[in-house]
Amino acid sequence: MNQTQPLAADTLLHTAFYKFVALTNADAVVTHLRELTRDLLGSILVADEGINGVLAGPGAAVYAFEQALRSDAFFDGKFADIRFKHSACDTAPFARMKVHKKSEIVFLGVNGVDAVSKTGIDVSPEEWRALIAQDDVVVIDNRNSFEFKLGKFKNAIDPGVDNFRDFPKYIEENVPQWQADGKRVAMYCTGGIRCEKTSAWMLDMGVPVYQLEGGVLNYFEKMPDAEKDWEGECFVFDNRIALDTKLQETDTTLEDVYGGVPEWEWRLQRAKRLDEDSE
Repeated sequence: MNQTQPLAADTLLHTAFYKFVALTNADAVVTHLRELTRDLLGSILVADEGINGVLAGPGAAVYAFEQALRSDAFFDGKFADIRFKHSACDTAPFARMKVHKKSEIVFLGVNGVDAVSKTGIDVSPEEWRALIAQDDVVVIDNRNSFEFKLGKFKNAIDPGVDNFRDFPKYIEENVPQWQADGKRVAMYCTGGIRCEKTSAWMLDMGVPVYQLEGGVLNYFEKMPDAEKDWEGECFVFDNRIALDTKLQETDTTLEDVYGGVPEWEWRLQRAKRLDEDSE
């Protein structure tokens, strides 16, 4: 499902987007985005380094917001080329609309990372399939372990982290061995943003990263036979819980995601509370 094939105006549509771009007026951007999202539900984070959002609503309202973000004179063209990843919804993904200013739009836990002016090597879905089949490539899942448990690219490595902020430690501990073995690093995440932030930091370490353009969701959208490379489902941080390779909701429950692991019990209880709040 892509932007060139609009859904019916009243179909419930989910859109995910982000862009690293220098903002000198983040507070004003927050105020303006609150006006633009009055007919939508979801969340947008705004920081000096850009925006990161997930929204849902009737297709017409979603498309109107996207058009405004790209062309509204207020933004001075900063988001003219921003990409949106779409998926239809049976379950309403969100219960409220929040636009907040933060210090970062994705928290890596490393100070001074500049993802605005540099990033890794973007790899299209078609190129990604060939890349991860190479023997000299180490494929890193840049997500949490509970996401990896639900689904992953074949031969991908689980860094074993329960929070994105723990990811840098794993990288620092393993980069020397990858370099010694002559390995190239390929990395993926759900929508692309975690990889962009990580790859910008890794460039400072002298390590170029091949990153899946648009993340797993874009891979599912662009590759009709994505199941050849992907095992399982893809976790999403909303009430739908998980999507299959056709971007359709599955029957996966919160217990399927978090159950049986004591360290994840707090996540399960928090997710249940959020789910109850949305009813």
